[in-house]
Amino acid sequence: MLQNAIPAAPLSRPVRLACLLSGGGTTLQNIAERIAAGLLHAEVALAVASNDKAFGIQRAAKLGVPCPVIRRKDFASTEAFSDAVFAAVEASGADLVCMCGFLSLLRIPDAWLGRVMNIHPALLPAFGGHGMHGHHVHEAVIAHGAKLSGCTVHFADNTYDTGPILVQRSCPVLPDDTGDTLAARVFKEECEAYPAAIAAWAGGKVRMAGKVARLGA
Repeated sequence: MLQNAIPAAPLSRPVRLACLLSGGGTTLQNIAERIAAGLLHAEVALAVASNDKAFGIQRAAKLGVPCPVIRRKDFASTEAFSDAVFAAVEASGADLVCMCGFLSLLRIPDAWLGRVMNIHPALLPAFGGHGMHGHHVHEAVIAHGAKLSGCTVHFADNTYDTGPILVQRSCPVLPDDTGDTLAARVFKEECEAYPAAIAAWAGGKVRMAGKVARLGA
């Protein structure tokens, strides 16, 4: 079913994206800038914020992107919350959902498996899982003495950070790194990795071999 949701050939139009965010919206901003520069054949049809104080709401407004707030705490269950999110996504006509620092767990409908991506600020499967987001990740990388970090774009499934990996990019962890300096270096890699994964999906270049995603020519 995962492969069935992935384009078998390049889309003949810009891929329509729904970007889910919980914080600053820097990933949304990066995607929008790549589109504006002609480096990504896409359009952002919708943003969804899970936090009404997220600065990403302001970024979306400046980009002219509608951004409803759908809070997990307003729903009795993860399923009800997810239904509301995907109802908004489907109403927007989006082809692909991009989690852009979205911190709430979703139950992804079967029809959307293979159509939801996430970016994680480490080289999965290391330093992933519940609670591992933002600076928690970078501080854990430093505390464990890792010499290499980076980012991972993967298909989202119904748990944290376990879906098939699409794109990874690495960067060094320096002896004097802080969470802030490492985060900045990793984010530079994220700015390349996410657009590359989106372009590969829209370009019909993603194929599944079991649970392994492969990007072809």
